[in-house]
Formats: sequence, C-alpha cells, structure tokens
Amino acid sequence: MTLAFGQQMLAIPGPSPAPERVLRAMHRGSPNIYDGELVDMMPDLMDDLRTVARTKHDVALYISNGHGAWEAALSNVFSRGDHVLVLATGRFAQGWREMTEQMGITTDMIDFGTDCPIDPARVVEALNADNGRIKAVLCVHTDTASSVRNDIAALGKAIQSTGHDALFMVDCIASLGCEPFEMDAWGVDVMVTGCQKGLMTPAGMSFVFFGPRAKARAETADCRTGYWNWTPRADPAMFYQRFCGTAPTHHLFGLREALTMLVHEEGVQAAWARHAVLASAVWAAADRWAEGGALRPNVPDRAHRSLAVTTLQLEGYDVEALRQWCETKAGVTLGVGLGLDFTQARGTGLFRIGHMGHLNAHSILGTLACVEAGLKALGIPHGSGGIEAAVTAIAEAVGA
Repeated sequence: MTLAFGQQMLAIPGPSPAPERVLRAMHRGSPNIYDGELVDMMPDLMDDLRTVARTKHDVALYISNGHGAWEAALSNVFSRGDHVLVLATGRFAQGWREMTEQMGITTDMIDFGTDCPIDPARVVEALNADNGRIKAVLCVHTDTASSVRNDIAALGKAIQSTGHDALFMVDCIASLGCEPFEMDAWGVDVMVTGCQKGLMTPAGMSFVFFGPRAKARAETADCRTGYWNWTPRADPAMFYQRFCGTAPTHHLFGLREALTMLVHEEGVQAAWARHAVLASAVWAAADRWAEGGALRPNVPDRAHRSLAVTTLQLEGYDVEALRQWCETKAGVTLGVGLGLDFTQARGTGLFRIGHMGHLNAHSILGTLACVEAGLKALGIPHGSGGIEAAVTAIAEAVGA
C-alpha cells in the first residue's frame, strides 16, 4: 500500500516549495509591459532585493537559472586572458570554474574537499604570493551538493587584510534568505543568486548584485555581451532595458509577493533565525541516525553545515531505494546526491534534505519522520530517537 496520496512534500534543495500566495499572484493575465502596475512596482521590488542581500549597491535581474547568473557575473568583470582563483568545497564552485575557463579566463583552484569549509589562511597565502595576476576570488556560500557552508565574513576580512585588489565574488544561490549574509559589511563585490530557493519563487529568474569596484571593472571587460550587460538592467532608461526585452512578468508578480512575505512580514533576520532552528532539528535527527553506523551527515562539524540543505551519506545500502520509498510510500521527495562530476547525479551514496524557503516546524518534522519510517521499513540500521531529538531541538529553541 501507499500513504503518498494527499499533499506532497518537496524536500529537495531547490526549487523549494512555493507559497500559495506566490502562485496565486502569478495566476493572472499578461500585463502592460510599458507602463502601469508592473512598471510602478519595480522600484520597491529592487529595494527589497537589496534589503535581502544587505547592500546599498546595484542589482541586475535576468531571465535565467543560477548558471545564467554565473555567466552574467563573469562576463561583466572579466576580459579574455584574465586569471581568477576559485575556492572549492563541492560541485558548484567547480562548475563555476568550468564556465569561467570556457569563457577564455584562466583559473587556479584550491580544493578544500567536500566535508569542510574554506580555510582563509590558505587564501591569504595564495594572494600574498600573487604578483597581481589574480583578478578575482570566486567561492560558493553554501554548496548545494556537499552542504558545506563557508564563512564569508571571515573570508572577506582575510582577503582585505592582504591589500590585494582582487574582486570577491560569491555564489549565494542556495543561501540567500536562509543564511546570514551581509554583502557590503563583508566586502563582497559581486553576489549571484536565484529566485527558486530562499526567495520562494518558481524557478526562472536570477540576480547579480554588484558594488562599485565591480562596476568599475565592467568598463573595460571584453567578455561583456549585449544580453548579459548589467548596466542597463540595473539603471534602465526605459523599462524594457531592465530585461533586454520583454520582462518575465508573472515571475515578477510572484517575486513581489514573496518579498512582501520575507522582507515586510517575517523580516530577513527572523527568516535567518527560523532556518537556523529548522536546520538544528534536521541535524539533531541526522546525528542520532548516524549512531547506527550506516547513515551520517556529510559535514561532521555543525558549525560548517548549511542552514538550507543537509547532505547525508548512506553506506552499504541502496540510497535510491530509500528515496523511492519516501516518495512513493510517504509523499516526500528527497534530493538526489550530486557528485563532483556534473554528469553524475545518482549512484553517489548520497541524498539531500532541503530545508530552505517556505517551511515551518510541521513540514520539517514530517519530512524527518518519513525518512525515519523509510529507514525502518527498509531495514537500514540507524540510531534511535532521531525524531525525539528533532522535536526537542525545536521545543528548546522556540520555548513557551
């Protein structure tokens, strides 16, 4: 039999569940794209995006996924033959590096593995040894594959301490709206993200935030093309220039509703706190399960775990059987494991639990209970008390 009929739970690390309010805001006819409601709402929408990113600087909007934001960021600040330093803690920094090289930009990479964060001291060493060749440092805040969370504040401080003029460029696709992030205070020059995770909007839009140092680099970047050029998008003379043509009208209406929820109703810092509590519940269950020997979190140190996604390793048992049981028997879809090779999405022994965006206590506790039921049903050894530990983590954090 199956208990999957009813409300399905999408527990993958993006796209995250879209609020009904956001979906209803998108369910409408096409608007006038030259004046009226759509055009009038854009200044406040742009201000709210800056509020989430904690910046007073520019933001360009694109009709693309996160990979499009990668290319947009690269094309606006680099010329062919430039050199960058990539800091990798999983699949996505390496993917950004591959795109960089495809554009004729050379790279060096420091690989920190897939279960621990970037060491700022090694970055300082690399920059101090550089003769001015490195034009930028690229990294990912939360690697969605490994679930490693990097300390961007410490890394920004370390880069600044060297006096090196390399740009600091950060991928926040999986973290914005979920993890504390302070673009201006942490010295980030370029930040990229997408709409489909912490921003709670169906996939289809991405954003590149950029400060004055990056803006100055764009004046001489020969990788710039008409579509990716961020200048008219950030400060358009006419509305259509913001999207290099027709706007993604329905996504904008959905994003407007999502930002109202995030910025004006819950508050960005309150959303960070909510994600921290829900993540602690996931970790409490996962750490208890790990006592059984077959299942363990990919990142051993809680201080280095993402608040948006948790990657788990299952050894000696079929991880796909567990995912299929949860989806077909319990109505919970877990994320597939992702290896370092972009062609490898299964057979890794990994699976992921997304805990980002429009989620609350009952959605997380229900997801964890279904995972534990699947472990029991399939006879996969695991420590007991995972759900009790998760419940206790939430009860203690929230209080009376």
